[in-house]
Amino acid sequence: MDCLILIQTALITLNLRSCTFYGYILKILLLWSMERSNKLSLYWKCQLIGWCVASLYWGYIGFSGAHFSWFIGVLQFITDVVLYIAITHLYRQFVLHYGWQHLQLGPLLKRIIPAILFMAVFYTVVTCLKIWAFKKLFHVGAPEGFSLFLSHNLLNVFMAGIRLMSIWILAYHLYQYAQREIRAVKENSRLALINRDASLAHLSSQIHPHFLFNALNTIKSLVEEDPRAARHGIDLLSSLLRSGLEDGADLVPLSKEMELVRDYLDLEKLRFEERLQSNFNIDLSLMRVEIPKLAVQTLIENAIKHGIATLKNGGTVTVDIERREKWMNITISNLGSLHVDYRTKGLGFKNLVERLKLTYGAEASLQLDEAKSGQVTATLNIPLI
Repeated sequence: MDCLILIQTALITLNLRSCTFYGYILKILLLWSMERSNKLSLYWKCQLIGWCVASLYWGYIGFSGAHFSWFIGVLQFITDVVLYIAITHLYRQFVLHYGWQHLQLGPLLKRIIPAILFMAVFYTVVTCLKIWAFKKLFHVGAPEGFSLFLSHNLLNVFMAGIRLMSIWILAYHLYQYAQREIRAVKENSRLALINRDASLAHLSSQIHPHFLFNALNTIKSLVEEDPRAARHGIDLLSSLLRSGLEDGADLVPLSKEMELVRDYLDLEKLRFEERLQSNFNIDLSLMRVEIPKLAVQTLIENAIKHGIATLKNGGTVTVDIERREKWMNITISNLGSLHVDYRTKGLGFKNLVERLKLTYGAEASLQLDEAKSGQVTATLNIPLI
């Protein structure tokens, strides 16, 4: 499709619809480019289309003048395309060989300016020799010596070479620069994803032992006091392992997280008995929404450890989960007091903050508040994806 647009544009620009010969050439180019479009690289497509259009323009100028020869016009077209593709392709090979495509803008500009001058001289020599050869072989134009020919054409050909080589070289290096930036962005994105996955894996490796040790300590405290409750605690721990810890996913449905939370609360109730109560208010339409694994459980664990466990009469842990516009709002409330060490040194809380940052960036938030009545509230906002 890009070939079709370029050739049609050239056709309109040159006003060649009335020219049967050049119209025929354009049709051949169109059919050929469409047939080969899936086999040629973008570089070769641009080379062929660019120099074909330029050669057709020069052919149109010759056609507009007197004594135009179709045979010479075809040979001019073919030699122009072949020679100038060869010249620019040699430059490309030179650039790739010496690694100019990897240079920064400053060092590259210092090389581009001399390169344009050299390529313009190269273009001038090749073009002058080609025109002179055509003049001698086909007796084109009035007879004249080589010195006189150069005096009439050298400056014009050189200026045309400056223009053409400047356009080609700048376009080529801009393309190379754009490709390099695209590769850099892709590589940085790939590295960021690798680092993110590695960080999440590291955090998961921290949170699982932390969770297990707390659960085992609860069971240990019941072994001598209440062996039956300890056995029930072991059953609950095995259920916890099946429902949450054995899955390697970083995100789990809210329904699965709440199963884990209920099992954990049942395990803790074996230790605290009537001192620990729980209350749930959950929007059931959110049950399929995925959240970071152990997110609610971590907040529940902190509420018990830093709140309920410090109170003689215990208290109630309240879990409210609701939809607020584009976010899921999770609120964990309990009696207690808010300690600075809890936020700065607690492994579970710090771990959760890092996982939220890695998973959602700045779109998720976790906030702790303490009311004058002694109510501590942890509020977790997660974007609904």
